[in-house]
Amino acid sequence: MAVLAKCILVFSLSAVLLSLLGTSASAVGLPPPQSPVNFSIGVQGMVWCRTCRYSGYNADMEASPLQGAVVYLQCRHGPRRLKRVGGVTGQGGYFIIQSSQMASFTSKECKVYVESSSSAVCSLADQPAAGKGLPLKFESFVKQGDGLQALYSVGNFMFRPSDPNKCY
Repeated sequence: MAVLAKCILVFSLSAVLLSLLGTSASAVGLPPPQSPVNFSIGVQGMVWCRTCRYSGYNADMEASPLQGAVVYLQCRHGPRRLKRVGGVTGQGGYFIIQSSQMASFTSKECKVYVESSSSAVCSLADQPAAGKGLPLKFESFVKQGDGLQALYSVGNFMFRPSDPNKCY
């Protein structure tokens, strides 16, 4: 008889727990879960043409901003997972690449590369060398609409003329 009473008690407690789990979390005194945050990353940097004195020439760097250069952010995790998002520099040589699909990668798994220069004269990747990317450096979190963006910087990319007699 005692075993039967214990079984009925366990069954009753199970029914109560199942009914509580079927309702929202606030029914048991917990606040409702927050909606997920829209999270993205942004990566910014500059592309320059060394020794060419174009509009915006910076004497300290001996370089001019390079408009129209193609850049891309590439992230890899293990041998198979590879993502790439591209961008183009604006008039001042500045670029920003924004992506929500890259948010699943860590900053150590990502680098920014220059793919090509927009200038036939200043077309040789100098710093870093062609095929070498720059690592991401965290800058800040930026509120964007209903989400949050982690903003990173990669610094400066430099191109130079393939003919050393040009652009002085």
